[in-house]
Amino acid sequence: MTTSNSTLDQLSSSDEFIGRHIGPDATEQKAMLAELGVESLDQLVETTLPESIRLGRDLNMEDAVSEVDALAYLKKLEEKNTVNRSYIGMGYHGTHVPHVILRNVFENPGWYTAYTPYQPEISQGRLEGLLNFQQMVMDLSGMDLANASLLDEATAAAEAMALCKRSNKLKSNKFFVADDVHPQTLDVIKTRAEYFGWEVIVGNPATDLANHEVFGVQLQYPGTYGDVADLKSLVDAAKAQKAMVSVAADPLALILLKSPGELGADVVVGNTQRFGVPMGFGGPHAAYMASSEKLKRSVPGRIIGVSVDSNGNPALRLAMQTREQHIRRDKATSNICTAQALLANMAGFYAVYHGPQGLKRIAEKVLRLTSILAKGLELGGVKRSNATFFDCVTVEGIDQAAVNARALAKGCNLRLIADGRISINLDETSELSDVADLLEIVLGADHGVEVASLEAQVNGNSGFAAELRRDDNILSHPIFNTHHSESEMMRYLKKLENKDYSLVHGMIPLGSCTMKLNAAAEMMPVTWNGFSNMHPFAPRDQAEGYMEMIRELEAGLAEITGYDAVCMQPNSGAQGEYAGLLAIRKYQEANGEGHRTICLIPSSAHGTNPASAAMMGMKVVVVKCDESGNIDVADLYEKAEQHKENLSCLIITYPSTHGVYEESVVDICAKIHEYGGQVYLDGANMNAQVGLTTPGFIGSDVSHLNLHKTFAIPHGGGGPGMGPIGVKKHLAPFVAGHAVSKPEWATEGNGAVAAAPYGSASILLITWMYVKMLGKVGLKKSTEVAVLNANYLASKLAPHYEVLYRGRNGRVAHECIIDIRPLKEATGVSEEDIAKRLMDYGFHAPTMSFPVAGTLMIEPTESEPKAELDRFIEAMVKIRGEIDQVVAGEWPADNNPLCKAPHTMVDITGEWNRPYSREVAVFPTAATRDSKYWPTANRVDNTYGDRHFICSCPSIEEYMED
Repeated sequence: MTTSNSTLDQLSSSDEFIGRHIGPDATEQKAMLAELGVESLDQLVETTLPESIRLGRDLNMEDAVSEVDALAYLKKLEEKNTVNRSYIGMGYHGTHVPHVILRNVFENPGWYTAYTPYQPEISQGRLEGLLNFQQMVMDLSGMDLANASLLDEATAAAEAMALCKRSNKLKSNKFFVADDVHPQTLDVIKTRAEYFGWEVIVGNPATDLANHEVFGVQLQYPGTYGDVADLKSLVDAAKAQKAMVSVAADPLALILLKSPGELGADVVVGNTQRFGVPMGFGGPHAAYMASSEKLKRSVPGRIIGVSVDSNGNPALRLAMQTREQHIRRDKATSNICTAQALLANMAGFYAVYHGPQGLKRIAEKVLRLTSILAKGLELGGVKRSNATFFDCVTVEGIDQAAVNARALAKGCNLRLIADGRISINLDETSELSDVADLLEIVLGADHGVEVASLEAQVNGNSGFAAELRRDDNILSHPIFNTHHSESEMMRYLKKLENKDYSLVHGMIPLGSCTMKLNAAAEMMPVTWNGFSNMHPFAPRDQAEGYMEMIRELEAGLAEITGYDAVCMQPNSGAQGEYAGLLAIRKYQEANGEGHRTICLIPSSAHGTNPASAAMMGMKVVVVKCDESGNIDVADLYEKAEQHKENLSCLIITYPSTHGVYEESVVDICAKIHEYGGQVYLDGANMNAQVGLTTPGFIGSDVSHLNLHKTFAIPHGGGGPGMGPIGVKKHLAPFVAGHAVSKPEWATEGNGAVAAAPYGSASILLITWMYVKMLGKVGLKKSTEVAVLNANYLASKLAPHYEVLYRGRNGRVAHECIIDIRPLKEATGVSEEDIAKRLMDYGFHAPTMSFPVAGTLMIEPTESEPKAELDRFIEAMVKIRGEIDQVVAGEWPADNNPLCKAPHTMVDITGEWNRPYSREVAVFPTAATRDSKYWPTANRVDNTYGDRHFICSCPSIEEYMED
């Protein structure tokens, strides 16, 4: 873990990127400041931030560097990485990203800058892509339903364990994990089980399972050493003792192997990385979870469902939209919030592009090459420890060190197993020449085995029992059998992109989500070969460039947060919460205070806060908020006093979830410390802190950072995310470790919270670029302008809408909440009506009904110029006028532009019998006439979608009609 700053001495300073990242120029800022009655950004900060939290110094960081210089420096770091041919496997494989998907999705801001599809009418494109992903997973797994991705395979397996426990009536607290499950998966399962109070038993399921009464079993298919087990016999044995079964399955192997669903599994999980997503030193990749129909209400994560819109046309949406942690809060068994939508779409499109026949060719090629390798090793006298295989052979009785030395000399990485064996995993990128190299590596240069002659000898050699070969149809839906030429695929991707609203269209003013600029220069390095094709368990000396970048970013984030150390592993904000609370609990246990289990959380908190605390075995005590939206300090102190003997921590968000800099935060932190507790400061609102204050200065002990919010990683239509944690030095020894590849910061004995040691490492490059190109001045100015933009919006909207919460001098922080409840009570027009009507004006809606029901929370970010803010203000003012027309009776309450919104192109081309004109419906402003974004669905019926739950692609008949 890095705790000091590094330098970029060879780079020339430049602040040119600052002006490109920050929307309002100097003239615009002056006009906006005048609106607020202040003369400078400094004066705005002085009148907004409590004096007690102001940092009072500049960040101890480098000056800004230009895009050109930052990229040049990063290119030098890339050159320090050695990207060997990887045969390590363990759930991470080489793959060919189809160029049509690379260019049109992965590198396309129309796809990567979109938000989670909570507003389905303007998200139909990515929803269709995710529905394809679900259908693909359902077909391959043989299960009834699938979610729209999870973070990684290890996390998915841990979620499956919790799902089994929640769904099984057995009173057992034991969970059985097969001894051939990937070690990183076992690591995360053990971490998760500890604070749920469950015992993890590891063993051979064929011989050991009968000796234990367990609520669930985790199997690997194929196993981590390559074996293709008789899955049915293992599932039957588990079911005989009423245990539920989760299977972690390789999707490419499932092209050829019988599905776990057919063989009786209850849950199937896995990673779709090898379906056209680069390894990226660990991520991001889309994991999956599929289950039986009976578990549909309990499956964590997001599920895309088919519903209808207000005109009865099919439309997609997030089914059962308010998920686990928001409904159940501290009763939840999952805190999943972020998914991996962008990567799930890539994997789904990979299946669409290749189709079932193309995927089968790839799988058969991998199996055939593995069969040739296995035969060659056999002829060379090397013993194989796995009798069956799909893509992996494990050899024993060899000189591991000598074999590995020959491998490294040929630019190859093999998997070295602690007992002296070596595993070799082949993949889509492997060729016959690679097999020849591998035989030479294992057998020596004079092995005498002719590779060419081996091909004829493996005819009919399937690698696994014939009865395990798949014989059902998969991916038979037309969507997987249509778009195989590049022209067809390119047009299909563009068709879907056109249905979606993203930052390429305009501002996405979502409170708490910080939809700022994702600059092209920040995104470019993610697809560079030296970063994108690195295996997460490659020898660390091959990843020197990666490690240098990570250390520099750790140093920058430590300074920005005021903490002593940073742990990069958590790959979402909610996982960061979990990791931070884990460090607190480990620290307290080490000090003989494991009895401290009380967690204080304000009533305004995001649902993941109490869910994360519950997952750590804590008891949540809710703290009230006062009428101004602040923490009720008296109530907090009373509950802290009441529980002081068992107080573990307080979780707060700063600025508050209500968008206000609370005056008492320093005193609150001090009080919690007085009673022996720790302070977890949720980093969701760091965009209002950077350069002005820090969580460490305020007095907290640990925070997670939403890199996909404050630090410019794009939201990707619902993921990826990263949620590293900053900690004070007393917590540093207790952050997450890793069983396979120990991070630099890790202390022995600490379990993992993610599958890879540095989480989704490849997207850390985005934040590295963001920090370096802004530098200490730009980072601070970004925060100041974020506060300026929010207060400007609040000031301009205040005559028309009630701003619900304000801080000192009537200021808000980086976001503001407008209260629609009085309007709804007086007029019947709801916050949802306004949200949908904004689509007609060319905007994504603000955050709706969080953290207060019946409100809209608006966050403009620093990246939006004044013209865009004014366009939004104009839209909101005009909508207020439309509400007045409803009140005045000019339009009926059930037939007006608000309740009928959004309007599609189809609406205005047919018969028109509404009391408002077509022009009012779709061209309400000059801006919409100049550049019109068209929603492709009318208002989606959420209730219908939940009552008629469908999460698969439409039937062939419906597809043909469409």
